[in-house]
Amino acid sequence: MHGYLGREGTSPAELTAIGREEVRSYGAEVIDGRATDVTLTDDGLFQVHLTGGHSVVARRVLAATGLLDELPDIDGLADHWGVGVIHCPFCHGFEVRDRRIVQVVTHPLQLHPAALYHRLSDRLTLVLHEGVDADAGELDILRAAGVPIIATPVARVTTANDGSISGVQLADGRTLNADAVAIGPRFRARCEPFASLGLAPTEHPTGLGDYVESDQNGATSVPGLYVAGNVTNPMQQVLHAAADGSFVATMISFSLAHDDLEAAVRPGPNEAEWDHRYSTAQVWSANPNGTLAAEVDGLATGRALDVGCGKGGDAIWLAEQGWTVTASDISQRALDRVAAAAHERNLDIDCVRADANRLDAFESGVYDLVSAQYASIPRTPDGRGRHNLIDAVAVGGTLIVVSHDAAPMRQPIDTDEHSRPFDVDAYQRAEEFAIALAGSEDWVVLVDEVRARPAGSATAAHHHHDVVFRAQRQR
Repeated sequence: MHGYLGREGTSPAELTAIGREEVRSYGAEVIDGRATDVTLTDDGLFQVHLTGGHSVVARRVLAATGLLDELPDIDGLADHWGVGVIHCPFCHGFEVRDRRIVQVVTHPLQLHPAALYHRLSDRLTLVLHEGVDADAGELDILRAAGVPIIATPVARVTTANDGSISGVQLADGRTLNADAVAIGPRFRARCEPFASLGLAPTEHPTGLGDYVESDQNGATSVPGLYVAGNVTNPMQQVLHAAADGSFVATMISFSLAHDDLEAAVRPGPNEAEWDHRYSTAQVWSANPNGTLAAEVDGLATGRALDVGCGKGGDAIWLAEQGWTVTASDISQRALDRVAAAAHERNLDIDCVRADANRLDAFESGVYDLVSAQYASIPRTPDGRGRHNLIDAVAVGGTLIVVSHDAAPMRQPIDTDEHSRPFDVDAYQRAEEFAIALAGSEDWVVLVDEVRARPAGSATAAHHHHDVVFRAQRQR
């Protein structure tokens, strides 16, 4: 996308970080990685394959993959791209006003910005590198305005001692002094990850590149796959692309809501992903999370709520210790597995499909133990999921929240080779429970620390430290 979205002077990296944090605050997940392929699962879901072997699953996919700028094969041009070599008078024009500008033209449509560059500077020179006849009528008005027009190919862009552009050397040996070079690249839509679905770009009517065709709502020829931004319209700048993304996302929401209405279901936002995770054969490890076992040791048994029970190792173990267990999860497939495992062991476990962020997700004030072991509860501005867990604890009861230590998972990665398995900052973490209950007269905090995970614990091979929070409700 071309240009900046407000916040003048903000670096692209900082702008990206701000946007990601805003997105996370509404329960969305932002995963570092690169999509290599998109396929369909046996149950009709999209599976987005990422570098490093991870993948995510969704009912709909929005491709906002943008485009690549393909520059003419001119020596030194790419070295200055985005700094001394510019492409858009609206994006970069103010910075090059009144300076020596050489505009290199490779396509008739690239003559259109010339009037804008001339308006910015009376030191504009037009070079017809290829693709434009020197006798074209469109050039007459430029010549009449005093713009020098040279019909000689460019050999290379020259560089000054300080690294900036010094000029343009032509094929006949002449050199044109320049402070900036304007060039119109060819646009190539980035849609390689969708080739397996049969999605292919089409030549743009302007002849300046290609794009992905869609209907007025952003839907492509592949049902459930949508496009927005430069991948479908190379002429969009940031504001246009953002507006397009917002509109297409709205259409996707309507599409999902219509499907759910017809099916008479109200799924959670991540239900498809978690159902898919539990759709393949998995062997229960027979091990509870070691940190939970250590924290529960010595507690009197009673009613226990296991939030985000997953494969059910904790719920099974708690029931075997004598607790009356309610196992909750957003995935019905996970709950079916827990129920089957409980039946095999002659255990009575109440399996409840629940989204922790839904209003009244759990019974209020009835559980002697509420356990959330690495539970994936999306963050929301109102902290509803956190409130629901806290509210479920009975007077005298215990709340135990365990999260992965996030510090190692925030280290930079090479997304050409690796991806994140999940977004650690998108979910409620133990630290946030500690902040919420700090200073409360109704609670006493017993544990709030980073701790090495006990040997033999589930997933210990992948994450070696936990953030452990345990508190008891006093009234």
